[in-house]
Amino acid sequence: MSRTAQEASRISPEVMARYEAVIGLEVHAQLLTKTKAFCGCSTKFGAAPNSNTCPVCLGLPGALPLFNKRALELALRASLAIGCKIQERSRFARKNYFYPDLPKGYQISMYELPLATVGALEIEVGGETKRIGITRLHMEDDAGKSLHEGFPDSDRLSYIDFNRCGVPLIEIVSEPDLRAPAEAYAYLTVLKQILEYTEVSDCNMEEGSLRCDANVSVRLRGAPKLGTKAEVKNLNSFRYLAHALEYEIERQIGVLESGGAVVQETRLWNVAAGRTEPMRSKEFAHDYRYFPDPDLLPIVVTQDTVAEVRRLMPELPGAKVARFQSEYGISAYDAVVLTDTRALADYFEASIRAGAPAKSAASWISVELLRRLNAAGKDIAECPVEPAALAELLAKVEKGEITAASGKKVFAKMFDTRKGAAEIIAAEGLSQITNTSAIEKIAREVVARSPDNVAKYRAGNEGVFKFFVGQVMRETRGQANPQAVNEILKRVLAES
Repeated sequence: MSRTAQEASRISPEVMARYEAVIGLEVHAQLLTKTKAFCGCSTKFGAAPNSNTCPVCLGLPGALPLFNKRALELALRASLAIGCKIQERSRFARKNYFYPDLPKGYQISMYELPLATVGALEIEVGGETKRIGITRLHMEDDAGKSLHEGFPDSDRLSYIDFNRCGVPLIEIVSEPDLRAPAEAYAYLTVLKQILEYTEVSDCNMEEGSLRCDANVSVRLRGAPKLGTKAEVKNLNSFRYLAHALEYEIERQIGVLESGGAVVQETRLWNVAAGRTEPMRSKEFAHDYRYFPDPDLLPIVVTQDTVAEVRRLMPELPGAKVARFQSEYGISAYDAVVLTDTRALADYFEASIRAGAPAKSAASWISVELLRRLNAAGKDIAECPVEPAALAELLAKVEKGEITAASGKKVFAKMFDTRKGAAEIIAAEGLSQITNTSAIEKIAREVVARSPDNVAKYRAGNEGVFKFFVGQVMRETRGQANPQAVNEILKRVLAES
């Protein structure tokens, strides 16, 4: 039974509350290799259609696959990073199905002997931590891409680009431990961060490097039996994942409430319409007629290999958050912000090595730097302010050579021009005013202009003091030493 988005939204909160969703995610990540899983063709995105192909990835008769060792190394790294147990022996199988973008007529995947099993990730939603189990991680190759729009005759014909055929993937299958779209969103966020940190995948969803399918069912709260699940595909963004799950949960509840039965099927997320739509009936494992690939030997992973992969494993996000707090004395919030990407964390530590005080660096990077990067549409790799340049600026603020307010102005100029702090400070005349006689002269002028506020202050309204501080700082273009301004104003205002 299909339902429109408008119909789904009519389900009352009281009815929704009687049900719970059960969600499991299947995440496909393209491994960061230069060549494909079983041949030497390039994996580079954006090449001319059908240019990165050969007899092997096109499945031509007589062509034999040769396994990419680098793909295995990355898959092992990913397995350890998500806490999975690596199996000593795994094996590739042929997953048989017929589709225009699958020239071999089968996909090389793993079935009864996956590379790794039984892992877990921790997510945080609503201030609570939850452990999400991972069933398995296995390797496979990708299919080509069907193009249904963008051509003059797209109303009649579909086009095929085989460049993705044979691109190495890992599929990470979660346990059905997720209970809400927000949890699925958090899980995918954590997984994506780990895959990027470990340089297993670039996780570029726009280029298809990270894709997600969701298995979702609903049941009455407290019911022991799982409901009939639907698989939702075409979830190529975090936002689409959340929206598709919200819609599908409401759709299934609506079906049950109207006396119908949920059908096990594969559905697509229609972005334009904002709803899931039937694609095909859901296959079972036996429908794919899995059998061991006769052209590929089983994979044997020794304990020495696992130990070497573990030795080369980079520091993971959770461990880095804890270390930043203990080693640098920064807040948990700042530590989480600064470890959002490995590149950002590296930038922070590089600024400290260049002499920046840790807490100041954390504050400036979390606020000023990220704000300007976001406004400019850049990431940290494109940052025009080098870590050493930031350290130079922060040293001048710490020493009192410029005020924090002036420092922000200098930083803005550094970001826009790539010039150094010293050059900008000299050119703009932004050195901090520490001459107490000059500050006192300006303070007396400000006080003399505001007799009413002076009277309020002397009557006990100490809040007016901020007015005088602001006026002095404005007169000095923010360059007066704040401590000197406070001391001098208190003395001037106390005079009768």
